[in-house]
Amino acid sequence: MPLAVAVFVSVFLLTALLIAASGVNASERGKQTLARLNDLLAAHGATKEESVDVRKRESLSSIPLLNRILLRLEIAPELRQLFHQANVQWTSDGFLLASLGLWILGAFLFYLKTGTVFFSLAAGLIPAFAPLIYATRKRARRLLKFEEGLPVALDLMVSGLRGGHSFVSVLGLVAREASDPIGPEFRICFDEQNYGLELREALQNLAARVPVQDVRIVITAVMVQKETGGNLAEVLEKCGHVIRERFRLKQEVRVKTAQGRLTGWILSLLPPGLAAMLYLLRPEIISLLWLRPLGVKMIYTGVVMVSIGALLIRKIVNIRV
Repeated sequence: MPLAVAVFVSVFLLTALLIAASGVNASERGKQTLARLNDLLAAHGATKEESVDVRKRESLSSIPLLNRILLRLEIAPELRQLFHQANVQWTSDGFLLASLGLWILGAFLFYLKTGTVFFSLAAGLIPAFAPLIYATRKRARRLLKFEEGLPVALDLMVSGLRGGHSFVSVLGLVAREASDPIGPEFRICFDEQNYGLELREALQNLAARVPVQDVRIVITAVMVQKETGGNLAEVLEKCGHVIRERFRLKQEVRVKTAQGRLTGWILSLLPPGLAAMLYLLRPEIISLLWLRPLGVKMIYTGVVMVSIGALLIRKIVNIRV
């Protein structure tokens, strides 16, 4: 246990020193910029009470050290986008601290059973990725639900356009009438356009928040119609038909590849499942894998080979439509 704690503290301190060293130049440039701003304010006779701080201050964590680390690593925007797409009320610092805590807890529990430091640190990554896997799967389900409901939203927009409403009005109509996740996303797009953002940028922001191919198809069709003219209702109706046919084809491909995906899951989970059952029945036999150097090498080799096989099967059955 002391060796595991020493390894963790050493890695943490080394990472902190590297991050601090990389931020020296940025802090120097920030000081020079602040000095130039102060000189300009002094030249115009502005006092401290009259001056306004126009710099954007973003706090990603209540812990100052963790906040500086998140700002320098620039991973907080990607995490926020992931949380928004998954519709979870998480924060970047809470997510990272939870993952770190699960890693330490998992490594400690594995160390109590195996007594091997490096194997325990590697095995502790399994529970550490649990929050990321949960958010990723929830994001995938939400995007799939958006993709399923998009043709219905397009039909609603077509009805509004044929009734004499403008495109911005039908965006608000979809935002009011559609359910989650389509309604909230279109509400953001509608509000951005009402607050002065150009329609093109508002639609591009929608495509960034919802990275679905069908959304990009609709936005491209709308932008082309705005530049060249034509019947927008007819364009959206054809987009809805294409999206329905594309979704039907994707479901058919998913059914055809169900056996391959099931085979991949079975082959990936069979070795750890058998190891867990054997540990419950005869722990003195399976413990030889991590108590002897040859057994540890066999575990590493097995993990690598199973991972490569799972990735190959995923590549084969993942057919893009």
